[in-house]
Amino acid sequence: MSPSLLLVVSLGSFALEDDPATPGAVLDLSGWKLTLPVDTSRAGTPDEVPAAELGTFVDPRFFFLSAEPAGVAFRAPCGGRTTKNSRYPRCELRETTADGARPAAWSTDDGGRHTLTATLAVTALPAVKPHAVCAQIHDAEDDLLMIRLEGRKLFVERNDVGDVPLDDDYRLGTPFELKIEAAEGVVRVWYEDDLKLSWPASAAGCYFKVGCYTQSNAAQGDAADAYGEVVVSRLRAEHSRPN
Repeated sequence: MSPSLLLVVSLGSFALEDDPATPGAVLDLSGWKLTLPVDTSRAGTPDEVPAAELGTFVDPRFFFLSAEPAGVAFRAPCGGRTTKNSRYPRCELRETTADGARPAAWSTDDGGRHTLTATLAVTALPAVKPHAVCAQIHDAEDDLLMIRLEGRKLFVERNDVGDVPLDDDYRLGTPFELKIEAAEGVVRVWYEDDLKLSWPASAAGCYFKVGCYTQSNAAQGDAADAYGEVVVSRLRAEHSRPN
C-alpha cells in the first residue's frame, strides 16, 4: 500500500509566540474561523474572526480562557445574534483549509480519512430549555450529525435517522474524550474510547464545527443573558489522503 499524506489542520498545543492569556496559546486555531454571537463593527452578521486573526483573539464575554476545567471557553447567550439559517446563537469554530484561506469541504467517501479528536466539557446550559451542541459534522446543505446535550442526556443527533446515546447521566463540567471519523463512506463516533456509532453515510461539502451552539432563545422562555458554555481543552482535526 502506498504511503498516505497526512495533513494536520489543528492540534491542541501551546503556541508560545501568542499571548498566553489568549485561547490561541492553548489551541492551535490556524485551521479554523470563529463565529461569535454578536454583531459589531467587524465584518459579518454575526461577527466572524478569520483564521489569520484567531491566534491572538480573545473576547471576555464569549471566547476566553477557563481555569476549571482548564481550556478555552465558548459561550453563547440566548439573546445573541444568530447566523442566517438558524434561530439559535453560537460561539463556534468552523473548519477551514490548513492555511485558513478557504472553508474546508471534504466528502465522507472521497478516499480520505477525516478525523476530529477533542476533549470537551459542557459547563453551562440555559434554565428553561437546557440544550446545547458542542461538535458537528456539517455538509453542504445541513448538519450531518451533532453532539448534543439535553439536560443530562448526551447523544449523537442525526436528524431523521435517529439518535445514538453517549451518556444518559452527564454532569455539567465533566470533561470527555470525543473522536469523530469519516472514511470510506462510514462515519464513526467514539466517546471515552468506546465506539458508539458506525454509520454508512455519503455526504459532500463536509466540515467540522466545535464550540457552543446554544439551542434556546427568548422565544423558548430563556432570559437573554442565559447561556450555554463549552470548554475545549484539546482539539485536533486531520485529513489523510492516499498518494
